[in-house]
Amino acid sequence: MRFEWHVESPAGPCGRACRSWISAVGPVTDRTPDDFAAFAGHNDVQGATLALDSEGGSVVDTIKLGRALRARDVTTTVGTTVVGTAPDGSRTVALSPAAACESMCAFVLLGGARRYVPPEARILVHQIWLAKKRERPESASYTAGEIVLVERDIGSLASYTIEMGGGIELLEAALRVPPWQPLYQLSGDEVLRMGLSNVDRLFEGATVGVAALRASAVAAAP
Repeated sequence: MRFEWHVESPAGPCGRACRSWISAVGPVTDRTPDDFAAFAGHNDVQGATLALDSEGGSVVDTIKLGRALRARDVTTTVGTTVVGTAPDGSRTVALSPAAACESMCAFVLLGGARRYVPPEARILVHQIWLAKKRERPESASYTAGEIVLVERDIGSLASYTIEMGGGIELLEAALRVPPWQPLYQLSGDEVLRMGLSNVDRLFEGATVGVAALRASAVAAAP
């Protein structure tokens, strides 16, 4: 996963209020948590917005990254950075909601203290699986140790989902879809119900949404 800082441009229309965000593009690998830590060491990411455009990746490293985002009070969203050229030849930079957050990316999204999924974005999920078995998952054989590893990861992911304030229904939806079937795209209602989106807009003036308030009330109940 690559992390890059962007500022909305041209600066004329927005002036000092130009929006800024970190793009997070690509798969989550065993290097990603350290790469983000290095990026954070050179940039003030506290309270920043991070836009995800990712096909997912490692379960263990997704959990590490998600916790690192929460520790820095990061806002997460789904989006892609579009760099273009204005009619006058100047450079333009904008955040487009036309992006996908697939597989483990949905759980990275949960790491945000505030989370916003635009209606145009796509959240797609499926089962976690051993990477080395992905090419022929239906016919591959599995050792007892490999099954233990998968079940351990499922347990860790369930605990993390609850810790981040997400709905366990997210993990349940993912576990219904084996890797040889197309990924399942969550509906807008599911995104809200599962806690993947908990603010009503991105950047200025964002307020906690109804789904988040309901989740907080449930968590606080005796």
